[in-house]
Amino acid sequence: MRIVLIAAALVATAMPAFAHTGAGTAHGFAAGFVHPLLGLDHLLAMIAVGLFAASRRGKALWLVPLAFVAMMIGGGALAMAGVQLPMVELGIALSVVVLGGAVALRLSLPLAGAMALVGAFALFHGHAHVAGMPAGASLTDYAAGFVLATGLLHAAGLGLGLSAGFGSRRVGQWAVRSAGSVMALAGAGILAGVI
Repeated sequence: MRIVLIAAALVATAMPAFAHTGAGTAHGFAAGFVHPLLGLDHLLAMIAVGLFAASRRGKALWLVPLAFVAMMIGGGALAMAGVQLPMVELGIALSVVVLGGAVALRLSLPLAGAMALVGAFALFHGHAHVAGMPAGASLTDYAAGFVLATGLLHAAGLGLGLSAGFGSRRVGQWAVRSAGSVMALAGAGILAGVI
């Protein structure tokens, strides 16, 4: 129930995703670290990755988040090289809908499929992170910041998902699935603002 309340509170306090404006005074590591935390879209998608990995258990606990981080770095490298991805904001909004839906529906994919699913969306997140990098910021420091914040958000999702298994398993699964539903609905709201 706590997970549902937290997710509902996040949606209720939703504000425009300012993560992609390039605004702010932080530079380097600090700017990179706060970037995933400033936009509800990034925040929900990255927590959903952790919840999705937790629902799969086993090797997925570390391989699914690792796939996201690796492909996010790849998306950032594309942005740094000047390669334009089409509809980045749309891809990010869809990631919240799809990953929240995967959690809500307890989507059962082979491990490679789960890694590919999160990895595809991670390209958009990584591209947006680097495209939103403040002018004059060190790419290395900035990237270290957003990679660390992403890992912590994945860990939060993993922790919430794994802790839901304690106590009444049925209640825990209901809470995680409800949180996924709230995330998917929030993603639909974000998507409505993107289109």
